[in-house]
Amino acid sequence: MKFASKQQKGITVIELSGNVMGGPDATALNEQIHKLLDAGTKKVVIDLHDVQFVNSSGLGMLIGSLNTMRKAGGDLKLARASKKVQALIEVTKLHHVFDIHESIANAVAACK
Repeated sequence: MKFASKQQKGITVIELSGNVMGGPDATALNEQIHKLLDAGTKKVVIDLHDVQFVNSSGLGMLIGSLNTMRKAGGDLKLARASKKVQALIEVTKLHHVFDIHESIANAVAACK
């Protein structure tokens, strides 16, 4: 997994790509989330557009990021999940946990 961050209308968007499978990737994303919180960022959108595969550890990594943001008084939204990733989120009932949007613009607007 690779990721890059950018700002859109004052909201940090983290673009994930590749396979989201936890392990060292979870550590890297967790460190990024903590850096953002330390810098005062409280709203994050994770863009899943270029994610091909997510396993259970990857889902755990996303849940951990959400929990970290919420405990710090912030929030995290997901955006642009592929049909395959969206189906996994639904079958695991995590669509009740995550706020998922079809576009970055909708997710950013929901952060306001």
